[in-house]
Amino acid sequence: MTKLAWDQTGQRRYETGVDHGILYPLDGAGAYSQGYAWNGLTAVTESPSGAEASPQYADNIKYLNLISYEEFGGTIEAFTYPNEFALCDGTAQPETGVFVGQQARKTFGLAYRSKIGNDVDGQDHGYKLHLIYGAIAAPSEKAYATVNDSPEPITFSWELTTTPVEVGTISSVAYKPTAYLTIDSTTADAGSLAELEDLLTGTVGSDPQLPMPADVIALFAGTTTQVTPTEPAFNQGTNTITIPTVTGVVYKVGGVTKAPGALVITTNTVVNAYPLPGYKFPAVGDDDWFYPFV
Repeated sequence: MTKLAWDQTGQRRYETGVDHGILYPLDGAGAYSQGYAWNGLTAVTESPSGAEASPQYADNIKYLNLISYEEFGGTIEAFTYPNEFALCDGTAQPETGVFVGQQARKTFGLAYRSKIGNDVDGQDHGYKLHLIYGAIAAPSEKAYATVNDSPEPITFSWELTTTPVEVGTISSVAYKPTAYLTIDSTTADAGSLAELEDLLTGTVGSDPQLPMPADVIALFAGTTTQVTPTEPAFNQGTNTITIPTVTGVVYKVGGVTKAPGALVITTNTVVNAYPLPGYKFPAVGDDDWFYPFV
């Protein structure tokens, strides 16, 4: 046993800042398969709620505490937002430059970083990656004001609510669904963190994507198997794509999973490959292919 000590050199940690925001709209297949850089992010406020005690009494004593369900919510503040966020904010664009509000709000995921500092390295000691799933943005107020001698840009703000996604059983431990993950760069495996960041930001030949919690955990547990998707064959004379069978890979068209075998197309078609849980694609390589209808 050692005696506790406080405020030792290198242990005076703190957190600050927010940057590297990425938006991931939920696609038709229930995946966050495409990411978009979020410039102008000024604040993300995490606001969990619930987990409140409900005391129960019996035998003239406090018998137990029942804990209410915990939910994750928050607020995003920014000077601007990606064009792709419009659907998440209930705005459709039927024609170029024409926007219709009060439409259905698209579910999305979000990734961002916060800095970890200490008394030795300052703000560059490390960072945390924050991953949010199943988010829906509530309508927000936009206050337009005249330009004066102290001009300020408009700050947009959105309240978030979330629906947790499955985590599953990992190393014999059954985890509850969650809408929120964090990864600490000062303690997480550096190689696994680099692989995760390649998935989040994309690489040459691979689109940015937000992996599900089970896939993130498997990546750091070293249980993820690398697999290379095979390009589907195409017979231009018959407009037939042949979807291959590859372990750990699923092929989709327009967000719809396609079974291995012949697929006759009647219009220009893009086939996307996605890794199944427990699998990953190489950092460099193709995972989508375009086939022209003739």
